[in-house]
Amino acid sequence: MSRFFSIPFFILAFGLVAGCIPDPISAEEQLKTDIKKIEDYLADNNLTAQSTASGLHYIIEEEGTGGHPSATSEVTVNYKGYFLDGGVFDQTNGTPITFSLQNVIEGWTEGIPLFKKGGKGKLFIPSALAYGNSGQGSIPGRTVIAFDVELVDF
Repeated sequence: MSRFFSIPFFILAFGLVAGCIPDPISAEEQLKTDIKKIEDYLADNNLTAQSTASGLHYIIEEEGTGGHPSATSEVTVNYKGYFLDGGVFDQTNGTPITFSLQNVIEGWTEGIPLFKKGGKGKLFIPSALAYGNSGQGSIPGRTVIAFDVELVDF
């Protein structure tokens, strides 16, 4: 009978110990990995992007007019979100959506203000500025994501 209780105890103990093992990759290492993936994608697709200190890469394809929204603005956008392998995970399908930049991933809060009203372009977002280590829905953790964006209004 003691053997019966030792197996569940071992499984429980292993689970508790495994939960305490530190993440095998640091945030800095993950960012380097993500930036390498973005730069490889850009090179493979003959694209030239600018980057920010956070690792966000962006391309302004159409300048737009007027000023830029702030990180706290409410914006109206058309977008297509996709993985670097081309798989689409979300899009507006031509019907713009309006939301506050305070309620979105950090990559959007930082990236959308780079556009002017009517501007179009691309955002390439490292995982730390997207859904981090845990992911969200169909987006796995530690995943670089990209967006084609049109800033309709703000």
